[in-house]
Amino acid sequence: MRFIPFIFAIISLQSTAQSIGAWDHEKIEVKRAEDESTILSAQAIYNEGWADLAQPKFWKQIMKLSPDSCLINIAATRTIIAYMSKKEWNAQSNDEKAAYRDSIRTLHELDSEARIFVTTGKNDFYKFDKVYASLSDGVAAFELHGVDPWYAQAILLIESPGQLKKSRSGAYGAFQLMPAVARAQGLTVNRHTDERTDFDRSAYGASRLIKRVCIPEAKRILDAQGLEYKENDIWFRLFVLHVYHAGALNVQAVVRKINPSEGGQSLIQKMWVNTAGNFGNNSQNYSQLALASQLILDELIHKDSEYILDCASL
Repeated sequence: MRFIPFIFAIISLQSTAQSIGAWDHEKIEVKRAEDESTILSAQAIYNEGWADLAQPKFWKQIMKLSPDSCLINIAATRTIIAYMSKKEWNAQSNDEKAAYRDSIRTLHELDSEARIFVTTGKNDFYKFDKVYASLSDGVAAFELHGVDPWYAQAILLIESPGQLKKSRSGAYGAFQLMPAVARAQGLTVNRHTDERTDFDRSAYGASRLIKRVCIPEAKRILDAQGLEYKENDIWFRLFVLHVYHAGALNVQAVVRKINPSEGGQSLIQKMWVNTAGNFGNNSQNYSQLALASQLILDELIHKDSEYILDCASL
């Protein structure tokens, strides 16, 4: 059980007068000095043991680490071998870097082809304080369109947090939609107008994509394998996020390669170490980032909130 400092008031008010919404059992109202927000709790992530896995723990460190530092790690397990300044790493010759990687493989009895990564800090990108203000709006927008608001929170935290940047592939807006995808979901994207810059329109397009494409495709892939699932399970949500990021065909390819006999956390963990089609390292990382960012958000609100209310009991 997580320890919550006594200075926070976790308040439960019982009332039968107000009906409970589909996701109210997961929603929390957070009062910070500057605002009041309604977001999704990370409690299920803790309850199901996701927070104890090496991969989310690794990415939590990377998200908090400055870009002038790096972590030397075993790619398959995200086992951290060493902390090093980026300048110190770059000062080595290619031969020295290769020898260092070989020494890690030998020490840890790894295959000669095992990947040893040097991952730099990314706290210059993951600006959780800045993106926090938009989470409540994203949750409300998705719920308005009848889509699980957990996806809004997850995507906002990891795609372009607190920034409006265009990716190298052309994805843009708070939910990082590609031009063709945005148009397919009813947004105007042309030389004169790009509705991806508008938060509400971007949220509409992303929620429509999740509802009309990602969830149905996720179900189709899992059904083809004869796997059971519940739509509110964390692992199913992470699976849908993979479809959102990598596309259904690439997710289907990696699932067929794994050929799982069951879903759940074990399937997601296998997706973290397998590749197929264009489901590569970035795709493997996507659900790991989703977990890590939710955990950082949880730490953030428990650090400086005046109170946290359970919405289901309001």
